[in-house]
Amino acid sequence: MRALAPLLLTVSAGLAACAALPRTSTAPAPATAEAGTIAQVYYWRAKPGKFDEYTRYVRDHAETIDAEAQRNGAFISVTTFMTRDTTSAWSHMRVFVLRDSLQLLELNAKLNAAGVRLEADSVKRRLNGEYSASLRDRVGAQLAHILP
Repeated sequence: MRALAPLLLTVSAGLAACAALPRTSTAPAPATAEAGTIAQVYYWRAKPGKFDEYTRYVRDHAETIDAEAQRNGAFISVTTFMTRDTTSAWSHMRVFVLRDSLQLLELNAKLNAAGVRLEADSVKRRLNGEYSASLRDRVGAQLAHILP
């Protein structure tokens, strides 16, 4: 045991010295997410008895168009919030985070273009628009600035 004492002392001193050094990560730095400066917020209210059906519509149809539009630079991200609170003016709030005012100006056109790319038949697009209108009413929209 006496012969191991100097070895243990040396190892302990080396570990203490290493602990005092600044740490660096060997993991790659995370990709910087593109920061948004503004958000376009749309407020929708599902029609009576249509909350679940409208939620499915958003998930199965609107989000497909959103994904296509996002791939083509329409916006940075979109999040849909829902509430079943009947005292709320809205049941579904969709928040599109945008890089700048230019992206805001192009948002509707790029969303429409994405819808055309996914469904080229104008009759089917019109029928789908009528279907979505039967599920919800638009109750407002606001532009919000994102704190830096």
